[in-house]
Amino acid sequence: MLNRKMKDSGIEWIGEIPKEWNIRKLKYILVERKEKNDPIKTNNILSLSVERGVFPYSEKTGGGNKAKEDLTAYKVAYPFDIVINSMNILAGAVGLSQYMGAVSPVYYTLFSRDDKISIEYYYYLFLTEAFQRSLLGLGNGIMMKESSTGKLNTIRMRIPMERLASLYLPIPTSENQEKIIFYIREKLVQIDSVISGTKQSIIDLKKYKQSLITETITKGLNNNIEMEASGIDWIGKIPRTWKLTKINTLFKIKKNIARELGYNVLSVTQNGLKIKNISQNEGQMSADYSKYQLVLKGQFVMNHMDLLTGWIDISKFDGVTSPDYRVFESKDSRLVHDRYFLYIFQLCYLNRIFYGLGQGVSNLGRWRLQSDKFLNFFLPLPTLGEQLKIAKFLDEKTIEIDQLISDKEQLIKEYETYKKSLIYEYVTGKKEV
Repeated sequence: MLNRKMKDSGIEWIGEIPKEWNIRKLKYILVERKEKNDPIKTNNILSLSVERGVFPYSEKTGGGNKAKEDLTAYKVAYPFDIVINSMNILAGAVGLSQYMGAVSPVYYTLFSRDDKISIEYYYYLFLTEAFQRSLLGLGNGIMMKESSTGKLNTIRMRIPMERLASLYLPIPTSENQEKIIFYIREKLVQIDSVISGTKQSIIDLKKYKQSLITETITKGLNNNIEMEASGIDWIGKIPRTWKLTKINTLFKIKKNIARELGYNVLSVTQNGLKIKNISQNEGQMSADYSKYQLVLKGQFVMNHMDLLTGWIDISKFDGVTSPDYRVFESKDSRLVHDRYFLYIFQLCYLNRIFYGLGQGVSNLGRWRLQSDKFLNFFLPLPTLGEQLKIAKFLDEKTIEIDQLISDKEQLIKEYETYKKSLIYEYVTGKKEV
């Protein structure tokens, strides 16, 4: 319960604030730092992301924009500057710098006008979804889409500084600012600790699932059976009653071109084989899919063109798919239970076994598994009865593990939502520390 009087701020996204708080434009609270790195004052290039905030560019992983070679093209940021990506504010690209460094010229850097203004308080304010959504309509060149989760995805949206500077923000008393900051810091440490632990448990579950599949498809379910060396590194020892055989003795490649339209268009994704929504022109696709190859329900479809991000699945549909994919099927259902071998093939992607046999240009996503290497690849071959038992066991266990992972991912989303809600309630004075 609040034990103080509230008043209407007059600003929709802020709502009511404590009576002793004020409202002023951003430009009277914070100052844009326009200092250029010319002559060069720092060689420490800084990057900004929604997930990490401000961090050294040298720690950046994955893709994204490359750093400019000319360091004089950057602006300078100092410790305790708020750094904002003017092209991506709506997605939450805001950070509080802990470093002196050079930042992109498309970033805004802000510092407080006097020591009665806490820069950290306004950093938390800028993190709130309510503030970010209040920026709708202020940008130039906005292209955005709201996802099913309510998140706004923006493309090359830029908010001019003069419009940002004219936004009204709350001003708590200095004492209140310090109390709010201390409380939020303390709560975020607790919440982030739970989120971090939950993320680690998801990583551990995924590792366990992968090792369980590896052990089961190569060793079987009978722990008391005599084992012998297979002579193949990724398989290791196998039960003495099992055989080793090449893919070409169990499977045959199919390549039948549709030659007409009207089929479901299927695409291999890392979440399995999906029907494309051709009306929305999702992803890359030929203008004339009559040249695509036929796929029948129960056939394997494999993206063998990119062994790093590709995948393999058994089709649940009749349809057509890219002629660049590999479609194949078992030769004899008396020898092959498809789901057992699907576990093997998918593991060969996850454990980069196929990747080690590929050739091409990997940095361009063209690291492919040639047909001869694929067909001559050795697989373990238990009896059909064992294959059925192994597949059934793994189906049940992976469903259990996947449900645990899903529950934990949902928990993380709920904590992230709670974190944003908590910050908003306190920085706007709805709750009192």
